[in-house]
Amino acid sequence: MPERANPTPRSRTPQVEAEPTTAPAATKAVAQTNTPAARYVIREASPADLPALIALLANDSLGRTRQAPYASNAEPYDAAFAAIAADPHNTILVAVDASKPDNTEPTQEGSTAPPCACLQLTFIPGLSYSGGWRTQVEAVRVHEDHRGAGLGRLLIEEAVRRARLRGAVLVQLTSDLRRERARRFYEGLGFQATHAGMKLWL
Repeated sequence: MPERANPTPRSRTPQVEAEPTTAPAATKAVAQTNTPAARYVIREASPADLPALIALLANDSLGRTRQAPYASNAEPYDAAFAAIAADPHNTILVAVDASKPDNTEPTQEGSTAPPCACLQLTFIPGLSYSGGWRTQVEAVRVHEDHRGAGLGRLLIEEAVRRARLRGAVLVQLTSDLRRERARRFYEGLGFQATHAGMKLWL
């Protein structure tokens, strides 16, 4: 997980700045760019996105081995999403394709288009780095139909932007060793493989 050495000590409690006033508050859209991804809008996930999010997480060779379909496993998925939504230090971001006129206005219940990319952010307090906060990035997915369009970069840049707004000293993530292209992608964004990740399945 990437880290930087000897960061300047910061406040133990992250300071949250106001979101840019240019984003329509009613739609919760927070990022829209000119190039290469003017077609995508990034916003926070809503409960209505959940079935599409589970399908998106299963949309690759590794994900298919980890995800039960939403229809047959709705209760634990709903409980997990509710816990994430209730935690101010957790959020799920989704990207929707805004290239079609009927997809440009997400509603309070969700978007008129299913998410085509997602990630989860967790803001973690700690005593190391002089009480600095970390931002953990998990469950990054871009639908196969939208890969190569700059959407992954846009999504990670939004994650980094939010980490800075929260006063985090670093952003960290892990990537499965079998995802060689993903590793090169993160390195291209400035992430460094400084640690060896380990897991113990329970």
